[in-house]
Amino acid sequence: MPGPMTVRAFLCVVGAAVGLQLVPSLAAAQQAVRPTRIGYLSGLTAKVDAANLEALRAGLRALGHDEGRNLAIEVRHADGNTERLPGLAAEIARLNVDVIVAATSPAVRAAQRAAPDTPVVMAFAGDPVGDGLVSSLARPGGKTTGFSAAVTEIAAKRVEFLHTVAPKAVRVVLLAAPTASTSMVSGSEAAGRALGLQVHTVYVRNAADVTRALAADAPERADAVIVDLGIPRHMAQILELANARRLATVSGPREFAVQGGVLAYGADYPDLFRRAAAYVDRILKGANPADLPVEQPTRFELIVNQRAARALGLTVPASLQARADEVIQ
Repeated sequence: MPGPMTVRAFLCVVGAAVGLQLVPSLAAAQQAVRPTRIGYLSGLTAKVDAANLEALRAGLRALGHDEGRNLAIEVRHADGNTERLPGLAAEIARLNVDVIVAATSPAVRAAQRAAPDTPVVMAFAGDPVGDGLVSSLARPGGKTTGFSAAVTEIAAKRVEFLHTVAPKAVRVVLLAAPTASTSMVSGSEAAGRALGLQVHTVYVRNAADVTRALAADAPERADAVIVDLGIPRHMAQILELANARRLATVSGPREFAVQGGVLAYGADYPDLFRRAAAYVDRILKGANPADLPVEQPTRFELIVNQRAARALGLTVPASLQARADEVIQ
């Protein structure tokens, strides 16, 4: 039988051996519980984007990705200032995220440039092919996939609905971000010509551009206004000036009509964000973004602010109210 020192030595050897086996196991366990990290980059304001971000979170939860347990989301909003997007994208890239979800075409482009090796899911982008974000809808190639916002079709519908509530309007000003999709601009102008309207595009860089465009003595002398989704930080100013001049207005997000615009029409954006979660899930499970086709919206939303229309002396036809998903009385 071994003496006391021998027993002690034996136990030390056994303990060391067990410890050596536990070290890699513990390291593996720690690595296994590392939460998935998603970057979220949006060109919109946090207020306008709130419902979209919550829809993305809900979609991820439904797929088993829970914030605080196995998921961390790094959120950055540019608040409508596209010049901030490259810096915000660089911040996200430095965090070594697994996937970046980007909303608006400029945000997608900024994410691609800041993190070229990281998969990017477009929650929505105006014209991803025309804007050079993907090679094609069927086979996007590269590291980017997600949703197109079908801007050409939506732009035409906005002009049509605006003409319905303001049939006497002839001169329409489209207030657009400098980075606006050319398809959205050309689609709006073409739809106007088909209805006998003059749609003049003004690119908005600052508040002074809005003031000049909507002034009563402006060269375009707008009778009605279309507002690009890409300039949310000027929304309140646009509505104040347009309503003061009794001009009919239309834009994309529901928030526009809620805040006093006459019409809001666009894709059901929260639905796109909820569906974007499925792209994130598939990529995290090993899918190649290049092989995941870019999808189009399947649900659209029309909001009519009847109260705003009455204040401007406009009549919203019963047929249009019947088509609306919501009528604000």
